Amino acid sequence: MSDDIALLSAAGLIAGYRDGSLSPVAATEAALARIEAHDGKFNAFRLVDAENALQAARESEERWRIKAPRGRVDGVPTAIKDLVLTKGWSTLRGSKTTPEDQPWDEDAPCVARLREHGAVLLGKTTTPEFGWKGVTDSPLTGITRNPWNPERTPGGSSGGAAVAVATGMAPLAIGGDGGGSIRIPAGFTGIFGLKPSGGRVPAYPLSALGTLSHTGPMTRTVTDAAILLSVISEPDPRDWYALPPQGAGTAADYTVGLDDGVAGLRIGFSPSLGGHPVDPEIATLVAKAAGRFEDLGATVEEADPGLGDCAPAFRTHWYAGLASLLAAFTTEQKALMDPGLVELAAEGAGYSALDYLAAVKLREAMGVAMNLFHQRYDLLLTPSLPIPAFEAGLEVPRDSGMERWPEWTPFSYPFNLTRQPAASVPCGLTSEGLPAGLQIVGPSHADALVLRASRAYEQIEPFKMPAL
Repeated sequence: MSDDIALLSAAGLIAGYRDGSLSPVAATEAALARIEAHDGKFNAFRLVDAENALQAARESEERWRIKAPRGRVDGVPTAIKDLVLTKGWSTLRGSKTTPEDQPWDEDAPCVARLREHGAVLLGKTTTPEFGWKGVTDSPLTGITRNPWNPERTPGGSSGGAAVAVATGMAPLAIGGDGGGSIRIPAGFTGIFGLKPSGGRVPAYPLSALGTLSHTGPMTRTVTDAAILLSVISEPDPRDWYALPPQGAGTAADYTVGLDDGVAGLRIGFSPSLGGHPVDPEIATLVAKAAGRFEDLGATVEEADPGLGDCAPAFRTHWYAGLASLLAAFTTEQKALMDPGLVELAAEGAGYSALDYLAAVKLREAMGVAMNLFHQRYDLLLTPSLPIPAFEAGLEVPRDSGMERWPEWTPFSYPFNLTRQPAASVPCGLTSEGLPAGLQIVGPSHADALVLRASRAYEQIEPFKMPAL
């Protein structure tokens, strides 16, 4: 019975709480049982707080008993990425250099909103050190593994969050995405992940990577992501870059219109986004998924936005951000860090102000190109990733000739630069049984449209989770 409850969606749990057929305590016990049974194999959590989670569940159960739930996710087990401040828990960011003996007395905006809406917080999920790369391993927590094949990586940097969701350890998880860090692990683990529009979800403290970084939902269903986004997009004055709320009042309800479909939409499909090589099996699965939007009543045609080579602009922004992040650390501290992180920060420290400003101009041109593209097309479809999940513990696939992780993520980071909403939707399995992902990109601030399109696809191609 516990496993059945653990695999329910957040929406399913809430419906059960409402009619009295399910209990927040039972749901939390089921999630904790899943963690106990499986996390030793996959390494999704850096910290689990069963005692406080069960206490929060008991308090939620009492609120539901008197028909006075606190908010939209009251009693729903939720995991928080270990880059996100959470009151009462250390946030070590995957690093041995973060002192654990600190007050830890502040919630990030998304965590504060989750508490206000009654979520049951389970613990902190694993991340590479300071979220620096697209796979999840760190000197602090070791290697996190993919539930479809534990020898493979789940991607990163929100790899622990993706694994927690995929395995039924939590129906809801908070991820962060500075270059694909929600969509990469969503694509590799077969879950749904949304990078919202830049500023849609308030963040604090702001990332050293600046406006590349976005906070967003990671879930097993699109409806759950819409519910979670409705919660975490509520305003917070600590984020100077945050967008004003959408909808009436101070919050939007992203479940409204979620099932309206895509009939009549104009959709551009770019199989390679300017010529990037794609694994043949992935290409076939993604093309088939893109074609399904024709079945849903949309017009789909091959179209490329003409972004050119986005890598130099991303590399300059990312590496310079890492240099800024590590500037205050001593030589002795850097010796404890992931060597790859230290290497990229050293390269970033060599960039000049003029180098950075040139990258900003490239970024601006990309934004304009996408604005013009969306004059013709409501949405853009691409692969989420050009390859299936590869060997765990490596930054790049073995014998690939690649040196750094952005070389195998050419479809994700462009939309961090442009700050558009982008989601990864599971679209089938390779012959090895590894997930492929379809990326759905919308115009700036069109988060609801991306969710709507994702939901339309999910309804005709239901997502599948790994068998444990």
